[in-house]
Amino acid sequence: MSQSPLIDKLIDTLRCLPGVGPKSAQRIAFHLLERDRDGARRLSAALVEAVDNVKHCSSCRTFSETPLCTICSNSSRSQSQLCIVESPVDVIAIEQSNSFNGQYFVLMGHLSPLDGIGPEDIGLDQLADRFDKQPVEEVIIATNPTVEGEATAHYISELARSRQIRATRLAHGIPLGGELEYVDSGTLSHAFTGRRDI
Repeated sequence: MSQSPLIDKLIDTLRCLPGVGPKSAQRIAFHLLERDRDGARRLSAALVEAVDNVKHCSSCRTFSETPLCTICSNSSRSQSQLCIVESPVDVIAIEQSNSFNGQYFVLMGHLSPLDGIGPEDIGLDQLADRFDKQPVEEVIIATNPTVEGEATAHYISELARSRQIRATRLAHGIPLGGELEYVDSGTLSHAFTGRRDI
């Protein structure tokens, strides 16, 4: 560590970022102090402003500065399709694909009984309420293809089916342009299970 308690505090604070260990935090801290103090001030101000003003959309639960996010307040989007994702960053990824024009529901996580995360912790009670109030015809489950993501998908599909709502799951498999020899066995297994006619 350095001789300065303030630098030590800055380095330690930067370690809260994902993927930033002690060395990366030190490099970032010294870069900001040596070469970009204006950038550090802008970063600090933007962080404070975002933490103070960004909340959750009252409908889909993604991050928003207003009670309803821009997607939920867009009347041209379909109300009949609801895509369920684990994180706000998943909404951004799907939106960048320009392949979906419905609504979203963001879980802010996934079911994980071992970690004490149950249905209410990820808003599944709110989701059930939304199923009852919104004219949803199809639920597109886009949780991650992990054990927890699959368990969450199964739980959501049961919620939907009990209300006669069609539940679909995003396809998993070989990426476009991928070569079979480099694809892991789990992905190949999903690809074979999800194969379709051509």
